[in-house]
Amino acid sequence: MLHYDQFNNGVMKQRSSMVKYKQIIMKKILIYAGLLISLLGSSCKKLLEEEPKAILDPKFLKTEKGLNAGLDGAYAGMRFMFGTQNLFALTVVGTDEFQKGNDGNDQSYRYGSGYTPTNGIVKGIWQDAYRYLNAANGVIKYAPEVTMDAKKKARILAEAKFLRAQYLFILVQFWADITLQTDFLDAPTTSAKRDPVPAVYAQVIKDLREAIPDLAPGPATTGVDKGRATAAAASHLLAKVYLAKAGSVAKEIPGDYEQAYQLAKGIIDNRAALGLALQQDFKDVHREGNESNSEILWAVQHTSTLPFNGPGNSGGSDNVLNHMFVPIYDQMGCARSMEYGRPYNRCIPTRWLTDTLFKDKVNDTRLVKSFQFVWLANSLDPSVLDKNKWPNPLPAGAPPGAVAGAPKTKNIGDTVIYMPGVDKTKAEIDRTPYQLIPPRLYNQKMSPAMTKYFDTKRGNFNNPSIRPVIVYRLAETYLIAAEAAYFTSRTPEAVGYINALRTRAAYPAGDPSKIQVTAADISTNFVDFILDERSKELMGENMRWFDLARTGKFIERVNLHNKDLVGIMLPKHVIRPIPQDQINSVTTGDPYRSDIYFPNWN
Repeated sequence: MLHYDQFNNGVMKQRSSMVKYKQIIMKKILIYAGLLISLLGSSCKKLLEEEPKAILDPKFLKTEKGLNAGLDGAYAGMRFMFGTQNLFALTVVGTDEFQKGNDGNDQSYRYGSGYTPTNGIVKGIWQDAYRYLNAANGVIKYAPEVTMDAKKKARILAEAKFLRAQYLFILVQFWADITLQTDFLDAPTTSAKRDPVPAVYAQVIKDLREAIPDLAPGPATTGVDKGRATAAAASHLLAKVYLAKAGSVAKEIPGDYEQAYQLAKGIIDNRAALGLALQQDFKDVHREGNESNSEILWAVQHTSTLPFNGPGNSGGSDNVLNHMFVPIYDQMGCARSMEYGRPYNRCIPTRWLTDTLFKDKVNDTRLVKSFQFVWLANSLDPSVLDKNKWPNPLPAGAPPGAVAGAPKTKNIGDTVIYMPGVDKTKAEIDRTPYQLIPPRLYNQKMSPAMTKYFDTKRGNFNNPSIRPVIVYRLAETYLIAAEAAYFTSRTPEAVGYINALRTRAAYPAGDPSKIQVTAADISTNFVDFILDERSKELMGENMRWFDLARTGKFIERVNLHNKDLVGIMLPKHVIRPIPQDQINSVTTGDPYRSDIYFPNWN
């Protein structure tokens, strides 16, 4: 596994805006040099460990140790992206898939009055992306001057370009025109400008094209640490970049779709040689402890070393996705537990996701394998049992043994909460010896809980997750190939890629023939169709806002499917506001413009 723990605890936690960052830390950054350590046992992969060594400045970066340290830093920043509440808030909630839960943030999740350029979540993503982008820039700039094994240097340089491309890709999707920073900043500056979208995409594509030849072929390649970039991951990312570019002002049609198709098809066609394969059962993709399975192209590593993981709650580089989807089951007759999770209750699924998208829950098993619908009794403490009592008087049809005013639960393992996924009458609900919650009674406190990120192995109940966060996987490669195939007049190929995932979705007891699609099925309204398919496979995986924005469907589908946001969405919400700290910090030259696309973000 790739470790970059101590880097996170250094001075990379700095002031917020990019320009302020330039002013205070570009000259000297305390970092930790990497030492590779081989583990005993043939089944173990190498671990990249760090210890305090030096200052990340040009002189240090011109050494082999400094180059490795700079790369560690660029990797470390990905923990501030994938797994944090910030990226979750900007990509998962406030979409057609998920809406605000009982404890969610009104400003970010509901685009409230406080969702402005001063919003802390928006600022957090901006500052972290630029902060760690600079570490990648340092590696790229000074690698040619380092005396070391040429092959190793080429690999380090390629990984840095992959990481720089990833940071820039996040930034351009959220903010469109951004500062295209490709030089290492080691001196203060108070000027900055926004570069146009086409220039940003050109740089991202260039970086990935240059990186791919010098990266290891795939994550299963001998000697590849878990979490390291590979050619397969870079090719997948590049295919995604072309799809996003095709939906932007930089679009080149049909060339962007052709490039995306060839890249995705190349991964799929060579999957056996790369050690890649779809998991047979969808439930195994996100099974705890299986995050390095054959479907995973790239995952961001987290750690059990809490001092280096973040503050241990919901900020910094913590992976808190294990908390975000957990409803308030502890107010319904169950005790808080490691198994059921810490009920942060930041979001709940929309009824469109649970009811409309998955009308067939028998043959398409992806919803039931991604959500928890049943909670069993885990405590007989009176304070817990008292939250789930029979009413007084007893309802008609109450089972034998029911006592008015007494707890419904009698034994550990009894059903306490059950969500059947279909409607039930009030009489049925009243006489059931547990809390029966049909879809019409889902609410902000108690709705199905997405389990993709549950973590029962963390140190204690309140801790963040130590699980890696899966960023790219082969199933998405199939969906990219399908989308690009359709837009390059290869509809039969698109159908084949989609049906491959639908066949897997039926495993083990469903009938795949009942959910297969034809060319006619996908051609009526393909954009909505492929967005539906992406939700079925990738729901909650930190990419929904990006998908809706790049396809021009964000406002339309949110208004249709998220009852929190009907009538609230404005045209400006298709990009994020430039953080006010960034605007204020530009004091030399032209002002940093926040009104390029939407004057009312100013």
